[in-house]
Amino acid sequence: MRQVTPLTDGWILHHPEGTGQALPASVPGCVHTDLLAAGLIPDPFLGRDETEVAWVGRRTWTYERDLPAGGSAHERTDLVFDGLDTVAEILLDGRPLGRVRNMHRSYRFDVTGLSGRLTVRFASAYDEAEAVRAAVGDRPGAYPEPYQYVRKMACSFGWDWGPTLVTAGIWRPVRLEHWSTARIARVRPLVTVADGAGVVELAVDVERTEGGAPLDVEASVGGVRARARFEGTAGTVRLRVPDVRLWWPRGYGEQPLYDVELTLFDGEGAVDSWRRRTGFRTVELDTSPDAHGTGFTLVVNGERLFARGVNWIPDDAFPSRITRDRYRRRLEQAAAAGVDLVRVWGGGIYESEDFYDACDELGLLVWQDFPFACAAYPEEQPLRGEVEAEARENVVRLMPHPSLVLWNGNNENQWGFRDWGWEPALAGDSWGEGYYLGLLPRVVAESDPTRPYTAGSPWSGSWLRHPNDPAHGTHHSWEVWNRRDYADYRLDVPRFVAEFGWQAPPAYATLRRALPGEELAADSPGVLHHQKAADGNGKLERGLARHFAVPEGDFDRWHYLTQLNQVRAVAAGIEHWRSHWPVCAGSVVWQLNDCWPVTSWSAIDGDGREKPLYHELRRLYADRLLTVRTDGDGDASAGRGGGRRLVVAAVNQAAEEWRTVLRLRRTAVDGRVLAEAEPRCAAEARTVALVEVPAELVPVGPEEFLVADAQDPAGGEPLRALHFPAADRDIPYPRPEFEVALAPEGVTVTARTLVRDLLLQADRLDPEASADRGPVTLLPGERVTIGVRGWQTPDPKAARAALYCVEPAG
Repeated sequence: MRQVTPLTDGWILHHPEGTGQALPASVPGCVHTDLLAAGLIPDPFLGRDETEVAWVGRRTWTYERDLPAGGSAHERTDLVFDGLDTVAEILLDGRPLGRVRNMHRSYRFDVTGLSGRLTVRFASAYDEAEAVRAAVGDRPGAYPEPYQYVRKMACSFGWDWGPTLVTAGIWRPVRLEHWSTARIARVRPLVTVADGAGVVELAVDVERTEGGAPLDVEASVGGVRARARFEGTAGTVRLRVPDVRLWWPRGYGEQPLYDVELTLFDGEGAVDSWRRRTGFRTVELDTSPDAHGTGFTLVVNGERLFARGVNWIPDDAFPSRITRDRYRRRLEQAAAAGVDLVRVWGGGIYESEDFYDACDELGLLVWQDFPFACAAYPEEQPLRGEVEAEARENVVRLMPHPSLVLWNGNNENQWGFRDWGWEPALAGDSWGEGYYLGLLPRVVAESDPTRPYTAGSPWSGSWLRHPNDPAHGTHHSWEVWNRRDYADYRLDVPRFVAEFGWQAPPAYATLRRALPGEELAADSPGVLHHQKAADGNGKLERGLARHFAVPEGDFDRWHYLTQLNQVRAVAAGIEHWRSHWPVCAGSVVWQLNDCWPVTSWSAIDGDGREKPLYHELRRLYADRLLTVRTDGDGDASAGRGGGRRLVVAAVNQAAEEWRTVLRLRRTAVDGRVLAEAEPRCAAEARTVALVEVPAELVPVGPEEFLVADAQDPAGGEPLRALHFPAADRDIPYPRPEFEVALAPEGVTVTARTLVRDLLLQADRLDPEASADRGPVTLLPGERVTIGVRGWQTPDPKAARAALYCVEPAG
């Protein structure tokens, strides 16, 4: 059988530029993390020290260690790198073994009978990118860095939420593999369901040391075994598992996983084996034209889904630091927020097996971008061959995972070609279209025909339409954040919103850690450095000014209100789009996570703390959601009986019917109930029920609002929707009055007046503390208990000081 020797220990890193200094190196790892461990660079996540380490990405770095002899027990020894970042020469005692130029691939070298000093010499990714640009010509991109000329994680070069930290190193495991006769080189598992049975077809490629004696392959799954004989280097074994249990996305059923085992035999016994887990399910992408345009609906096991999604970026600017436990923790946070789809964005990486394993177990659907984002990518060599090689390897590597349901060609590149001035600038030069509409769909069709492919996001499905047409296919909604009020999310109903979002700063404790010693202010040097979006703070303040009086010189209020505005903005979009199911079939929030401490669109900040948006997602992505929307023409705030109708939407994504009585109240801000009604509502499973608000309950002017309450048959707190017809700055709120008391494992707040969007910032009590809910609005006499974990010294005065709510203007 194949024997594996990990090559984790004993590596050293040679500091460049003639210092002669050799440092201990961690493998997997990268140059930055080794320099950090040696105390030779400051932490680039703190203060403005990112700029102090910019030189690292422009140097040549060398890793070395001794390569042990393979011994005589096996005929062949291979040196295997699962990932090299990015451009490197591999040498043994000064003799070249090979050269590599792709972070997204693995590499294998025959070192049979060899030993000596193993050297991996990394060139600067900048040097490689500039050399390729000189050879193929300039191409436009959204950012000035040359990320489109090298097959490397694009956001290493900086993004509008990420630092510029251009890494190098042995970023995934490295090992020696010793084997004889033959080894399993590749297994391509086609997993399908037919007539209630699970079907597994394993296309197996083998590598031999010599000769062509017959080989046998035996496979097993779900108690079923099958055997096949190979005469050459490839063959297929097929199994049919009767009465298979289907794998479902979370919220739709269970996630049974089956072990698939394959063993390779020669005439004397087993010589190699391959093991994976998989799940049985069907997946389709319905892009049929209809009366509203062209749909984009995921269908799993015949069930049509509204995808409750988030976009995923690399969880650390140094991906080698992301552990299996960290993947699991972050994805458990996503699942706990009601998420059922995670889009792996195209400016990052193909994630490790640990990511997809967790998604399989948690029932999180994975939409996987190929790594192309926001730039025109040359299609000439050497890039074209690298793109095909990485695509073929990673498509097959990820095929066993039932969570993976969609391959996507790129992020925003067709849109960029059409709208961002690329087309005239390119003047006919290649820009990636041949990848997205030719090479990649061919690779997917040949290797993984069980999954759908889409050419890009956004993409309307045809050049006959605008790539970002909301009526066709996927849509990215960025005009709102960049230029308009978030209320404008309600102006249209895209078929599938694959990106939208609103910024907010990270948690207070995260900022305090990231900016030690700095007096925090919205425009302080460190806060601005940890804001990477163009005019990001300007957009934050303009977005605030449409709804609130912008606080001057009060960082704590600014921090609270910008986080609240993020909640309000994302809620405006998701509530609207979910209420229009099945015309709209998904929303994918930009973004779930961060890769460092930064003001961004994330729901979980760079230190792993949950922002108020995270808790709001739990409400927005619950199976049952209550919301108020306005239908028709005219101005609903002009008076009762106007041209537009106020409607309560009961969104029911559960498998059971939802029958409830709505309690509708037109309420004054001073707490008086002006009118009320209790209409009945029934929403069938996976549908939306609409109940028109009676004219006498429609609020008029800034002193009134509508409260809609309903019971969730699943239990827990009642569902509530609020409709205020005016902006907060125009509402004559009373001065908020409430009582605070300690409760077992939390804090209880009792309202004496209307208290709008009460938020406990638990990390102000203790950096390790966290609350179990985000903003909550209380009517007079209502109370809420906010659970708090990690608070070592509970104190009611401290709790009151950490509570924030909307206050009257002026």
